[in-house]
Amino acid sequence: MRLLFALLGFALASAAAKPVNLVFILTDNQGAWTLGCYGNPDIRTPHIDRMAAEGIRFTRALSSNPVCSPTRATFLTGLIPSQHGVHSFLDPKFMMGPEAYNTLGEFTSLGEVLRNAGYTCGLSGKWHLGANMTPSEGFTTWTTKPDGSTQEFYDQRVIENGQLRVEPGYTTDLWTRKGIEFIQQNKDRPFFLYLAYNGPYSLGKLMTQPARNRHAEYYADKPLHSFPRDAMHPWQHANKQFHNTDAGRRRMAAECSGVDDGVGEILAALKANGVDENTLVVYSSDQGWMGGQNGMWGMGDHFVPTGAHELMMQIPLIFRHPGQIGAAQTCDALVSNYDFMPSVLAYLGQPMPKSPKSPGRDFSLALRGQKLENWDNTIFYEMETTRAIRTERWKFVSRHPNGPFELYDMQADPQERLNQYGQPGTDVIRADLAKQLDAFFDQYADPKWNIWKGGGSKAKLHTK
Repeated sequence: MRLLFALLGFALASAAAKPVNLVFILTDNQGAWTLGCYGNPDIRTPHIDRMAAEGIRFTRALSSNPVCSPTRATFLTGLIPSQHGVHSFLDPKFMMGPEAYNTLGEFTSLGEVLRNAGYTCGLSGKWHLGANMTPSEGFTTWTTKPDGSTQEFYDQRVIENGQLRVEPGYTTDLWTRKGIEFIQQNKDRPFFLYLAYNGPYSLGKLMTQPARNRHAEYYADKPLHSFPRDAMHPWQHANKQFHNTDAGRRRMAAECSGVDDGVGEILAALKANGVDENTLVVYSSDQGWMGGQNGMWGMGDHFVPTGAHELMMQIPLIFRHPGQIGAAQTCDALVSNYDFMPSVLAYLGQPMPKSPKSPGRDFSLALRGQKLENWDNTIFYEMETTRAIRTERWKFVSRHPNGPFELYDMQADPQERLNQYGQPGTDVIRADLAKQLDAFFDQYADPKWNIWKGGGSKAKLHTK
C-alpha cells in the first residue's frame, strides 16, 4: 500500500512538474473590434468569445507597427522594428529563391528559447519572415505559405515537407488541420504550436469577391452596421475600390468566422488529446485594422502619410489556461506586442534573452489574477519615418523630418477626430511627449536599423 501511494505521489508530482504547452494563434489584419467579445454585434465568433469567457482578455493591447512582417518579428523576439530591422512587409525575393534568408537569424526568438527548454515547436500558417522553404527559429514541423500576401483562400500554393504544392481546399482549414496533427503527434511531450492564420485578411482583389467558406451564405445579405459609413479620409491611398462596400464588409466578416471555426477545432483537439488543462492558448493578431471608422479602411501603410490611428494598432489579446487563469477576466492596462514574449516566457518559467535588451515588460502577474502594480500605461509605435507615443491620456504622432504631426486627447477624443497639434495650451504637453518618444528610441534603437538617424531596413521602405 505504501508503495502504491508512493507511486501515486510520484505520478502526481511528475504531472505537476510537466512544462506547460503553448498554442499561439495569430491572425492576419484583424482589429479587436471585429470580435464578439470586444463588442461586435454582427460577426459571429463564438469560439474566440468562449476563450475570453474562460480566460483573460486585454482590452487595450496595441501593436508596435501596422504591417505583418514587422509585427510578427516583434511577437517572436520582443524587439521593435528599430532593433530587429524589419520595418515593413518583406519582399517575396527574401522568402524564396537565391536571395532568401531568415531575417531573425541573429536573434534568439521564442521558438528557440522553448526548443532549448525541451519543447517541440511547430509552425502551421503564415511565416513572412524570410527563407520560407526551410524550418528555422526552433521549429521542426513547418507547413507554411511561399509568400506574405493572400490572393485568395482556395487553390493556393503552400509549402509542406520542404515542397511546394497547391492546396485545393480552404487554406484556413489547412492550417487548423495541420495544427491538430501537431497536437496529436506531440501530446506526450512539451510543445509549442505557432498557428499563424493568413485570415481574415482584408486586402486586394479578394475583398471585391464573395467568400466561399461555410459562412458566406449567412453574411450574403447582412448590412453589418458595426462597419461605420463615413466619407473617405483624404489620406486614404490604397483600398479605395472596396472602401465602404457591402462586398468588402461581408468578405471580412465571413473570413473572421472562418478563423473562429479553426479556434473551436483547436480547443476541441486539446481536450480530446488530454492536454487542455496543461496548455496556455493565446489569441491575437499581427496588427489592427480599420473598416470605415473615420473614413479609413485598412492599416497604416494604406495611407499617405503613414497612419497611426488607434484602431490600426488595437489587436485582440486573449489568454486561456483552464484551472490556472481565472475565467471572465479583463485587463485594462496599455500593453504592446513587444510585451508579449517577456510575459509568456515568464508565465512558462523560461528566461528572456538578455541581448538585445527588449523594451518589453512582463504582465504575467495579470494572467495569474494579480494586480499590475506600478504599470506604466505608455506604449510606442513606429512605421519607418512615422513614430508615436500613446499614454493614458495623450497620443503624439511624429513624422520625420517635417511632419505632419498629430496630438490627440484620447480621453476626451478617443476616436481621434480633433488634432490638437499646434493648438494654444498644448505646447508643454507636446514637448514632453516628444522628449519621451526620443528617449525611448535613443535607448532601444540599433543604429543600423534606426531610420530616423540614417539607418536602413531589411525590407523595402514603404515611405515615399
